[in-house]
Amino acid sequence: MKPMQTTKVARQARRSDFFLNAVKLRKSLLLAALATAAALVASCSQNSANEFQGYIEGEYVYIASPLGGTLTNLAVARGDSVTNRQLLFVLERGQEKFALDVAEKNLQQAKATLDLSESNFARENELSRTNIISAQEMDQARAQRDADVAQVQSLQAALDKAKWSFDQKEQFAPTNAFVQDTLYRPGEWVAAGNPVVVLLPPANVKVRFFVPETRLAEIKPGEKVSVTFDGEAHPYSATVNYISTQAEFTPPVLYNRENRAKLVYMIEAQFSATDAAQLRPGQPVDVKLP
Repeated sequence: MKPMQTTKVARQARRSDFFLNAVKLRKSLLLAALATAAALVASCSQNSANEFQGYIEGEYVYIASPLGGTLTNLAVARGDSVTNRQLLFVLERGQEKFALDVAEKNLQQAKATLDLSESNFARENELSRTNIISAQEMDQARAQRDADVAQVQSLQAALDKAKWSFDQKEQFAPTNAFVQDTLYRPGEWVAAGNPVVVLLPPANVKVRFFVPETRLAEIKPGEKVSVTFDGEAHPYSATVNYISTQAEFTPPVLYNRENRAKLVYMIEAQFSATDAAQLRPGQPVDVKLP
């Protein structure tokens, strides 16, 4: 296989692997966290009674165009930070530009025709008042004016559609974000709906941790928690925004008082935009309640 072909195959494999690895990572993190949480609540732990195991989770935003085309401009790279409405990529849109130009020209011509028919209708209306023209001639002028109005409306809709197609060939960041990955290179064909850029907005970085059923009532949405991880002495503050309504680990036993302590519930908490930029999905963390 030629070097260029090898590189292309490798990139295609990376695109498919990205999604598979994301799913596998989430499953493995969840299983590991649940196993750790179950062990913690089943036996005495060396950690504080208010400290729980968790991990950093990122909810990615996959930016794609609803239309296919060759990638002509990849405006960002992995690791970049982008701002709201910053250009991410452009697909080839020569055909869309041609259709847009034609639609604009047709609409201009239709509007010029409508101007003439409206002037003629106004003139015929004045003449009909003095019985200079017949009612049939007046009806013909009105019908022509109405037909031209309908034609302008139809061509305006065609122009709007052409402009939408043209605009969809370039995509912008929907918010401030970190560029997690780019899945295509300039010159490659991108099928409709296939993500080209993967973003991770700060608001989508959160901590997930697990607490036993016996402690669940102590935690409320809006409560602050302290998050630490290996190599960082500075604790990060996060705000609880979600508490699971279902147990993540349910042993096949009756729910007596002793066994209820083995149930754990997943809780999510969000960071500030500044702190989120310092965290990476997959990091194991310790979460401490107030």
